[in-house]
Amino acid sequence: MKRLLVAAALALGVAQPVLAAGEATPPPRQEWSFNGIFGTYDRAELQRGFQVYQDVCSGCHGLYHLAYRHLTDLGFSEEEVKAIAAQKQVPTINDEGETVERPAIPADKFVRPFPNEKAARAANNGAYPPDLSLITKARADGPDYVAALLTGYEEPPADFKLQEGMQYNKYFPGHQIAMPPPLTEGAVTYADGTPATVPQMAHDVAAFLHWAAEPNLEERHQIGLKVMLFLLAATVIFYAAKRRIWADVH
Repeated sequence: MKRLLVAAALALGVAQPVLAAGEATPPPRQEWSFNGIFGTYDRAELQRGFQVYQDVCSGCHGLYHLAYRHLTDLGFSEEEVKAIAAQKQVPTINDEGETVERPAIPADKFVRPFPNEKAARAANNGAYPPDLSLITKARADGPDYVAALLTGYEEPPADFKLQEGMQYNKYFPGHQIAMPPPLTEGAVTYADGTPATVPQMAHDVAAFLHWAAEPNLEERHQIGLKVMLFLLAATVIFYAAKRRIWADVH
């Protein structure tokens, strides 16, 4: 039995590096305002994140499940949302039945960067940029993963064979990613004056994308808190009632 346990331990010890060889480095944990049952979104952070998405990411990545009107949840006024939407053109049918372009309005979904998948692949050397609407829900580490990925580009190890046209990223599974580093120092000029460092932009856009994936988070937290308070109050009432009903028995 002892020999069997030793053999199993040695087998696991040998197998572990093999299994881990193609895995990505776990992303570092970051502080997020929306973590925990009392978490809420930081509107200034979300607006900065939207600015990064708009100026850097939207050329390749869409937000298929969001409409421009949802941006009022970030603290933008209705007039600001109208102005943001109007920067994009969407197809419509005129009175003659012809397809023409018009400025987008708040009710429109975010305009897609490419008309279809083939056009997207043709513009990105065969790679298909994913939609970012639910990206933080589709990854186990959520916004931590997104922020880490955007800052994880570096030179590959000497013994690492990097395929042509690929970039080395220590946080990406397999460490090879088709997307070039999207962020550079000062890539955007924040309206609130916050220095646009790469870690700052990565954190902000990850927070924005988490809001895009879970815009009802604050409402959920509020409902959960109310339910907990109700259950606590109900427990006290039921306990008092039990003591009163069974007082004579005791």
